[in-house]
Amino acid sequence: MNEKAIEIKDLHKTYRQGFWLSKKKTLFGISLEVKKGEIFGFIGPNGAGKSTTIKVLTGLLRKDSGEVLILGKDPNESKNRVNLGYLPEQPYFYDSLSGYELLKFYGGLSGLKGKLLEERISWALKLVNADADWIYRHLRTYSKGMQQRVGLAQAILHKPELLILDEPMSGLDPLGRRDVREAILTLNREGSTIFYSSHILSDVEAISNRVAMIIDGKIVHKGTIDEINKQTGRGSLEEVLAKEVSRAVD
Repeated sequence: MNEKAIEIKDLHKTYRQGFWLSKKKTLFGISLEVKKGEIFGFIGPNGAGKSTTIKVLTGLLRKDSGEVLILGKDPNESKNRVNLGYLPEQPYFYDSLSGYELLKFYGGLSGLKGKLLEERISWALKLVNADADWIYRHLRTYSKGMQQRVGLAQAILHKPELLILDEPMSGLDPLGRRDVREAILTLNREGSTIFYSSHILSDVEAISNRVAMIIDGKIVHKGTIDEINKQTGRGSLEEVLAKEVSRAVD
């Protein structure tokens, strides 16, 4: 029996918004499982519920109801997130620091210090192809690609068992996307389970063991890419997603 890195059962989430704090339901009873050792892609259009799901998984949002476990534990308990690495879609960094200083800061928060911290920083920077002179410049001078590489480096410094990435390839040029793909594959070979969202479906098809597709807060497909294509009679995830979005609009 395969161990599970992520378990979501009948997850519901509602936001309150606006002056009158009216309710807006975002997740409608979604369920999925991610096995340890997988690269699992989470796909869907903007506003479908991908980031909300990820924020519940990382303990940044509390669920309304349902069950959510990471590595068999409740993500709302900070001690249970020790083996979790996370990169948000739009990370905010202290832009007066250099990238290197930022990594030292986050490494210290993870309990790394001394020679081990220096070794981990060097390892992470090399893995994301950021072992360059610009790492010593202020973060305010960084391009989107530089910020994304540093963000990924900080997420993996402690070599997490589970890595959750929200749109890690967003805004990157082809070389940046290639570097992130290769980093994900390398981390997975070294033992990390990867759960990530992405709009770039060609990359999802290239590296994912399994995927789940979410539309309007509901999971509409999950499985291997071949399974989903056979079930739907489509030739690619792009075709499947386009059909589901069209159906939701109709």
